[in-house]
Amino acid sequence: MATRLKAKEADLGEFSVQRILPHTEKKMVGPFIFVDYIGPADFPAGHGVNVRPHPHIGLATITYLFEGSILHRDSLGNVQEIFPGDVNWMTAGKGIVHSERETLEVRATNHQLNGLQCWVALPEDKTEIEPSFTHIKKEILPHIIREGLVMRLIAGSAYGQSAPVKTYSKMFYLDILADKGSIFEIPDPEMETAIYVQQGEVNIAGDSYSPGDFILLGNETRVEALNCSRLIMLGGEKFERTPYIHWNFVAYSRDEINDARQRWENGEFPAIPGDNLEFIPLPSRKL
Repeated sequence: MATRLKAKEADLGEFSVQRILPHTEKKMVGPFIFVDYIGPADFPAGHGVNVRPHPHIGLATITYLFEGSILHRDSLGNVQEIFPGDVNWMTAGKGIVHSERETLEVRATNHQLNGLQCWVALPEDKTEIEPSFTHIKKEILPHIIREGLVMRLIAGSAYGQSAPVKTYSKMFYLDILADKGSIFEIPDPEMETAIYVQQGEVNIAGDSYSPGDFILLGNETRVEALNCSRLIMLGGEKFERTPYIHWNFVAYSRDEINDARQRWENGEFPAIPGDNLEFIPLPSRKL
């Protein structure tokens, strides 16, 4: 039976997000352990996204936008502005630091932001891999085009296609535009699947869902667009073990979390070239 998971609002300073995962009813969907819906936000000139340097371990971040842009910098020296439809995939592995800000030109004008920030947990045997960063332009992402449907494969594999982003577990992440009356099947009934309605309205097993709804599917395999709808569909193979999630860290033991906390407090994570004068302090709350 499909379940609607209600998001919670999280304050990030100059703007707030709708935090969908982790949820009290469901910690993970496949490898997806964290999902934030950003916006839609309207920023006046001089305001906007300004997330100072902070660390990650044990996960990969995926930034995907519907509107606006974000400027990514990391401790590997990458500087990359992401635009709607593109993919920023950052694998933290044993440790990376990044910031999420905006260019001078964007911040100097009134602007909008609308998108999703997801974290994918790494399998237990991959948590200590070297960090990396990949930027994929929307033009080279696989597209599945059928009558009344256009699907963009953001990451993973689905419908016989594979995205060019290296992943570490079986997963899929799709942006779907469906005309009114279009019906489609989920990629793999054996995998955990969830749908986020970005616009429009859909029918799943007789129930209708509207923008902002995040639906965890049970045995349902078909989705019908009741009008022109845009959806994000994500999921993957269920993890046998759910890792801990604490602040910006994902790990399979409390010791790993505490070690990461100590490293950040001691300044032992690498710095971001060109963005090393600020940082987000370690939260006092421990795991």
